Amino acid sequence: MLITASLSLLSLMASALLAVSGLGSPVAVAHLAFAPGIVPLIMAAMMHFVPVLTRTGGPGRHLARLPSLAQAVGLAIAAAMQGWLPHHVVYAGAAADLLLAAVLLRWIVGRSRATLGSPHPGWRWYGAGLGCLILALGAVVAMPLLPGQWPALRIFHLHLNTLGLVGLAALGTLPVLLPTALGKPDPDAAGWLRRQLALVAGGAVIVGLGAALYWPLAVPGAALLLVAALRLAGQWIRRFGLKTLVADGVAAPLLAALGGLLLVLVAGALHGAGLWPARPSLLAWAAGFLLPLVSGALSQLLPVWRWPGPVIPARPLMREKLAATGSWRAMLFFAAGLALLGGFEAVGGGLTVLALALFAAGLLQAVRVSRSTR
Repeated sequence: MLITASLSLLSLMASALLAVSGLGSPVAVAHLAFAPGIVPLIMAAMMHFVPVLTRTGGPGRHLARLPSLAQAVGLAIAAAMQGWLPHHVVYAGAAADLLLAAVLLRWIVGRSRATLGSPHPGWRWYGAGLGCLILALGAVVAMPLLPGQWPALRIFHLHLNTLGLVGLAALGTLPVLLPTALGKPDPDAAGWLRRQLALVAGGAVIVGLGAALYWPLAVPGAALLLVAALRLAGQWIRRFGLKTLVADGVAAPLLAALGGLLLVLVAGALHGAGLWPARPSLLAWAAGFLLPLVSGALSQLLPVWRWPGPVIPARPLMREKLAATGSWRAMLFFAAGLALLGGFEAVGGGLTVLALALFAAGLLQAVRVSRSTR
């Protein structure tokens, strides 16, 4: 998992730098972030959390390689998008990733059935997220078979990835991850996850279908996602207090990511109405939602992945290094999202690079922490 996370970070940072510099094909740069970056990282996170949520064993040796396989496929897809490989590699890669997602979904369902008692409801969010990924990849596989429907399939693929896979994985993890980061329980987390799954999953699918076929249909879907995200933010503020959330270097980026998602949902609805261009919304999704989400989550998870098992002194020290600039990063990422939505790409790009530089500096300090730290 540590290797997968490292390569995912490299993909994300390379994509961000290429986007800011204007180098590379935009579609290839976007897929560099998503295919070898986000998808394998989400798969690795699912394989970390599902055994905890279901109180069962971890993945076997062969299944543990699945994120690495997805990463290799993703690199091939990005290279094909750039023109370095034949374009049919894109469709073959989508089919391969679809198969890997189906294998992971089957394992997750099997883990839930092996639970003694009732599993934590968070596992269902991962299953729904993988379902959205399978639909999104199925749309790509169908593109050469239905060339007349290519624009609709592309838009459906985009929304089922950004709001389906990433949205469900994020909102299914945050209610558990943020209280863990703060070291304070949230008794309402499981209830929120049970109540909101249908709302969020249904909203993501409705947005995807509406954006592809008939935009007014996407508005109620976006509203469902907006309501769920607002409820989670309100629950956190009531339970922990805003001051506590923004002061913690892990919680602050996670809260900023939730705020970025709210901004993007509103901007997406305006885009559907023809009142807002698409590019600012997509850039703001990456800078205001995705990057604070990933940096915040990895600040908490990387020390655990590096030293699994009982807590040793090195683990909290590594977390401290990673979270040291978390509050500043949260502010910079959120400001970058606002700037990008406003069309100020140079400002938004600069703020994004600065936030990434802070995280990279913390990461370099964190990896120097050794097991023998006292």
